[in-house]
Amino acid sequence: MSARNVLGGALDDCGHDPKTGFFRDGCCNTDPRDGGNHTVCAVVDADFLNYSYTRGNDLITPRPEFGFPGLKPGDKWCLCAGRWEEARRAGAAPPVRLEATHERALDDVRLEDLKAHAAGAAE
Repeated sequence: MSARNVLGGALDDCGHDPKTGFFRDGCCNTDPRDGGNHTVCAVVDADFLNYSYTRGNDLITPRPEFGFPGLKPGDKWCLCAGRWEEARRAGAAPPVRLEATHERALDDVRLEDLKAHAAGAAE
């Protein structure tokens, strides 16, 4: 069975530049090894990147030794659902691509909250 998004449809790609996902396959695919639940496809913005940095998760600085180029506003990235929820509660949640957000995100985040932060069709 193919992966499903939070709307019940087939899971769309999230981002390939940079390549995202727990498996670095461009999708927010997951399995039991993904303890962080990297399932929310977000269009990161400066507010979220700065918030994440203050919480000890530096997504800005390139880490070439891990093949990580660093993120900039506008990049699409599979976030841990719990971190996205934490950022939402702090007023720093980035927009979400619902069609590319894995249904497992609903283990940690309410669909209503994801919909309230849905990215525009032009994203």
